[in-house]
Parts: sequence; structure tokens; C-alpha cells
Amino acid sequence: MSKKVDYKKDFKQLYLPKPAPEIVVVPRIPFIMVSGSGNPNGDAFAKATEALYSMSYAVRMSYKSDDVPVGYYEYTVFPLEGEWDLLDRSKPSTDKNNFKYTIMIRQPDFLTEEGFERFLEQTKRKKQNPLLEKVRFEHVEDGLSCQMMHIGSFEDEPESFAQMEAFCTEHGFTRLSKMHREIYLSDPRKTEPSKMKTVLRFSVSKA
Repeated sequence: MSKKVDYKKDFKQLYLPKPAPEIVVVPRIPFIMVSGSGNPNGDAFAKATEALYSMSYAVRMSYKSDDVPVGYYEYTVFPLEGEWDLLDRSKPSTDKNNFKYTIMIRQPDFLTEEGFERFLEQTKRKKQNPLLEKVRFEHVEDGLSCQMMHIGSFEDEPESFAQMEAFCTEHGFTRLSKMHREIYLSDPRKTEPSKMKTVLRFSVSKA
């Protein structure tokens, strides 16, 4: 087995940016994902997150199975990510019941659609989670994007987004939509809000 792939080292630019805005190009990446809406503090969001991790660890541990995926290599499971938007854009962004989201976990490039279906069936046999029915496998390419590391509470993210938008204006970039991506590097159950690390990112175009 080749050396272990660790996203904090091998994909450092995408997962450990500095706490200041920067422009990056995000390539096409394979994900397993679940879409939903409503308050992320609710049960549906928790079940969706659980489904994604169950699947991700099934893929990660598949080297122990009788049918190891072609091209398998050892790697660190990637962090949870979320794309966020609003159901009703006329309502304030502070209304969490108005959230629309797709949460996802990046997968290694050896995972195929066929492999995904196999791991999904295996996981369904082991886990009684209704959100497994909504899990899907897709590739996403964010392309030209503005990102930064947000350190602190989720409630303080608007300040970081304001910095990012000011940076874009100053350097001739235009934000393409209000939808944005968050990458969660801290466990909110174990980390003080003031120390949580979240990568914030949105797509841009060059003016």
C-alpha cells in the first residue's frame, strides 16, 4: 500500500487557508452528499451527517474486505462540508428554518459509481438510518473561488464574508451567487466556539 494521503498535507491549500481572503481554483472533486432544508440543529441534519460518515468509513475501511476497490490507497477521511443557500431570499439569513443545504464528504478518487452503490447497500444492511436513502455520489467543480479560514463561532461568519467580498471588490472579482461552501475542521461538541475553524468559500468570476 502506498503512503497515506492526508488532506491537511496533500491538499493543504484547499483545507488550511490563512485567516485572510485569497483566490483559489478548486478542481473537480468526488463527493457523497445529502440535500435537505431547515434548521441544521434539527434531527434530519444530524441523521444526514451520520449517514455520510457511515458511508465514508465504509469506503475507508474497505481494504479489509474481500473486494478491495481497484487503486485503493490509505487516506485520512475528509472533513464534512456544506453548501448553503436560502429557501426564501426575502427572509433574513439569520432564520435557520429558511436554510437550504447540501452536506457532503469528499471521497478518494478510486471510488466509482459502481463502488458507491456497493458500499451504500452494505451500509444500509448495517445501519438503520432513513437518510441513507437520500445519499448520492457526484463530482463537484467549484472552479475560481474566494476562500478564507474563519476562526470563531458560526454566528460570526458574516464578518468574514464581508472581508471576502471587500477583498473581491478591491481585486476585481465578482461573487457569483449568495450560495457558499463551508468546510468544518472542528467538532463543535468538543471545541470552544471562539476556537472553531471553518473554511468559507464562494465562487467568483474575474471582472
